[in-house]
Amino acid sequence: MNFALILFVLVVLTGIAWIADKLVFQPRRQRAADAAVAEFDRQQARVGERFADENAPQTRARLREEKLRQPWWLEYTASFFPVILVVFVVRSFIVEPFKIPSGSMVPTLLVGDFILVNKYDYGLRLPIVNTKITQGRPLERGDVVVFRYPKDESVDYIKRVIGLPGDVIAYENKKLTINGKPVPEVQLPDYFDEERVGYAKEFEETLDGRKHAILNIPTVPSIVIGAQSYPYQDNCTYNSEGVVCKVPAGHYFMMGDNRDNSEDSRYWGFVPDRNIVGRAFFVWMNFSNLKRIGLFH
Repeated sequence: MNFALILFVLVVLTGIAWIADKLVFQPRRQRAADAAVAEFDRQQARVGERFADENAPQTRARLREEKLRQPWWLEYTASFFPVILVVFVVRSFIVEPFKIPSGSMVPTLLVGDFILVNKYDYGLRLPIVNTKITQGRPLERGDVVVFRYPKDESVDYIKRVIGLPGDVIAYENKKLTINGKPVPEVQLPDYFDEERVGYAKEFEETLDGRKHAILNIPTVPSIVIGAQSYPYQDNCTYNSEGVVCKVPAGHYFMMGDNRDNSEDSRYWGFVPDRNIVGRAFFVWMNFSNLKRIGLFH
């Protein structure tokens, strides 16, 4: 379901109703209210002071209110336009909420985390068509990014940017190398993965000066099994130790922090720049663990 398209249609429909109300229906109701009040005053003048309505001010107010009241079909369209417009603008150009559905980014993000994604950092994009209208800053290695899955663009994925255009990425024997330089990592105490109900090796990886945690499972082999066909696949070489890829222009190499439990660029290829949705930066809710709320790296 394309929620952005549904929201856009609602903005258009309620916007048309709102404009029609402001230009046509509201002036018509105003004239009817003025006419009703004037007729009431004429009737009061004819009956004289003795028989006049002792609650004339309240009656005038009630008549005016009744005539100015929107019909139900405008109340449920035009009245909602400002709210729907604000939601559409905020969601399309400022921040968008997502829910983490899988454990591919453990330990950075857990299943059930509700996150916010910055929609303007990498440049503003028109909703639905996803056309970039401002440049923004370039993606950086280590950014956690939401993007449209290249195999099915109706599905949103979240991974960490590992390789930029032109980079040579090697992930062999569960060690990451970028452009021939090993990425530094420091071993941490073992991590209990609640999704797998088992322990994994946890490391602190430093990518371009920024630290984040990753997991490896010793019993899982290094070889990439089940890689699919994808564009620029000849840029990658698979071997018994893992995979080596050169990132094509205009694309990125993405990986999950849960390295042995993540389907990512090792399996389905590179992410084109046009598929980028935004940079994930904040957990705003996790109903199972309120301590999760806050910024993450």
